[in-house]
Amino acid sequence: MSRVYNFSAGPAVLPEEVLKEAADEMLDYRGSGMSVMEMSHRSKVYDTIIKEAEADLRDLMDIPDNYKVLFLQGGASQQFAMIPMNLMKKKKAAYIVTGQWAKKAWKEAQIYGEAVAVASSEDKTFSYIPDCSDLDIPEDADYVYICENNTIYGTKYKTLPNTKGHTLVADVSSCFLSEPVDVTKYGIIYGGVQKNIGPAGVVIVIIREDLITGDTLPGTPTMLKYKTHADAQSLYNTPPAYGIYICGKVFKWLKKMGGLKAMKERNEEKAKILYDFLDESKLFKGTVVKEDRSLMNVPFVTGDDALDAKFVAEAKAAGFENLKGHRSVGGMRASIYNAMPKEGVEKLVEFMRAFEQNNA
Repeated sequence: MSRVYNFSAGPAVLPEEVLKEAADEMLDYRGSGMSVMEMSHRSKVYDTIIKEAEADLRDLMDIPDNYKVLFLQGGASQQFAMIPMNLMKKKKAAYIVTGQWAKKAWKEAQIYGEAVAVASSEDKTFSYIPDCSDLDIPEDADYVYICENNTIYGTKYKTLPNTKGHTLVADVSSCFLSEPVDVTKYGIIYGGVQKNIGPAGVVIVIIREDLITGDTLPGTPTMLKYKTHADAQSLYNTPPAYGIYICGKVFKWLKKMGGLKAMKERNEEKAKILYDFLDESKLFKGTVVKEDRSLMNVPFVTGDDALDAKFVAEAKAAGFENLKGHRSVGGMRASIYNAMPKEGVEKLVEFMRAFEQNNA
């Protein structure tokens, strides 16, 4: 069985050489006589793995010394609660709602204090990013929250919101490491790794040190305090050890590929191939306003549900997997993360072109 072109939104495609390297090390990691999957997280060997992974990530993103890198569990969704529990000191926060995940985070925050939706793009099915240059942000808001790349709807902030001096918190799950980023603009930048970095089960939180305090909301469990994990260097309890090991390999692969600047160029080139076709196609059309299009997630439709279903089925038979759109929006979606080769996008467009001719 040859490998398919996997356009899944997550868990998603990983670099083939990373998978091969992990396969080679599966039974015996570098002479240890065991797999990383079987290894104590307190062992010297594993300590090197997790520390190297952090060092490589710091290098890739140019993370300043006053930020901690935490490898946690619970996925991005657990952060929806953890953020207000740790940051909502004045019991108020501003949320910009640009999709399903931002909306879930906003709803979760309402359990802990006043979560104010200061902007939303729900009026047009989240097909654009609202103007965030002059929002009515409450002065006593503890932070401003965004989901930077919307996996389901295929939108991406090209300019960060003007937070008017408030801490910016961003979920970057689906654009993590896809382009260079200025970490100093954020208080917290976090994401689940299963879209662009590794296997499901790890969430990476990059947090400015002044936000890590023992002063959390009453009733915050020990495991949900950033301080717990920062003090223990992500080893307070057994971490998702194997997942972190794979992330570490992906970080090395990214460095070998030329880092985040090179990745951005590659990603722009891949996305252009698909968007250019969608813009000229008579059958398929993209669903996002041009200036807010994501480089990672590309939703499109034919306008006919039966034809959409036919396309997904025929594409699958031709070796293009997971092109069905999210259940909440239908249509199709191609997720073209870092590890998707350019050839995969070219072949997909070739297939779409043929489908259009056959179904004109």
